[in-house]
Amino acid sequence: MDESRRHVNPNPVLNANIFSRIFFWWLNPIFKIGYERPLEVEDMYNVNTEDSSDTLGDQLEREWFKELAKVKGTKKKPSLLIALIKCFGWRYSVLGFIVLVEEGTKVVQPLLLGGLIRYFTPDSNMSDKEAYLYAMGVSLCAIVLAVSHHPYFFTVCKIGMQARIACCSLIYKKSLRLSNEALGKTTTGHIVNLLSNDVNRFDQAAIFLHFLWVGPLQAIAVLTILWYIMGPSVLAGFTVLLLLVPAQGWMGKLFSRLRLKTAAQTDKRVRIMNEIISGMRVIKMYCWEKPFEELVKKVRSLEIQKIHHARRVQAFILGPYFSAMKVVIYLILVTYALLGNALTTDVVFIIIGVLNGVKLSITLFVPVAIQFLAELTISAKRCQVCYFH
Repeated sequence: MDESRRHVNPNPVLNANIFSRIFFWWLNPIFKIGYERPLEVEDMYNVNTEDSSDTLGDQLEREWFKELAKVKGTKKKPSLLIALIKCFGWRYSVLGFIVLVEEGTKVVQPLLLGGLIRYFTPDSNMSDKEAYLYAMGVSLCAIVLAVSHHPYFFTVCKIGMQARIACCSLIYKKSLRLSNEALGKTTTGHIVNLLSNDVNRFDQAAIFLHFLWVGPLQAIAVLTILWYIMGPSVLAGFTVLLLLVPAQGWMGKLFSRLRLKTAAQTDKRVRIMNEIISGMRVIKMYCWEKPFEELVKKVRSLEIQKIHHARRVQAFILGPYFSAMKVVIYLILVTYALLGNALTTDVVFIIIGVLNGVKLSITLFVPVAIQFLAELTISAKRCQVCYFH
């Protein structure tokens, strides 16, 4: 967009108050326009200065130069990942408090709802005031979950997008300054793959990385609460989750290797396609369409094999995590009953409610976070090795 149109349609989020940001009220004008007629390019808001590629690229470039200066004269190697953390880490770490509040609310809400259910049991001696307090707590938890989730998700996706744009900006600037010798060692397919595939890992990883530390804390909190309610019988179920911990570490290393192999095949396929497109006239003149078609099919087949291998491993590893929580609930309830305890309605509901509330974060988000962390590390190294040395 040229300078004359840069501020024609400024983004309303710049003047939005805190309530408008939380409830996304500032999006209503464009929703109204979209309801009345199809949106046009002129209806789109201008890119904010903090989200522009110039600003983000300059910020990351400054941190990268600081990283180069820090390791100068030593045997240490600079790290693009450290530069990204210094550039975006503070804002990203603040969002961890929102994740902690949200996931903590998921643990507290079933406890409050279990107390409310206990009020309606025939032998309950709970007063009406306590029941109202439990109901108020359940409603407050629902409000906290509704208010905290969407602003967090929007902001964390925005930070991931900013990291991706900053890396794309640096890669583009560096590609314009490559020497003839460097151009001989670098392929266009490699550049295209970095800009279209590798940098997307920043967006995906940003959503889940907080669960690497929130998930274990949530598991400890749930274990403590259930131990207080049911005693040692909770260990029968949580042993299953502990057995899955070594699998998570192995999964991270495996996905790193798979990501590296897949990226290498993608680089090769994109490079060949670019060379074919560049030499299309020669190929048509000598009628080489069939041989090159077979070449592309063979390279693409190898790439698909790597992708299928990665997805099969992912399904094999993540599959047990989906059913693990059901096994945990079953083992806890059976052990609790075998120890001579009575399975009352409120106790069963609290156990199922608490464990189902943390099921996604413990059994899904943590393994996915490990996977994306491994892929993010590989993608950052690929960008660094090719363009930042």
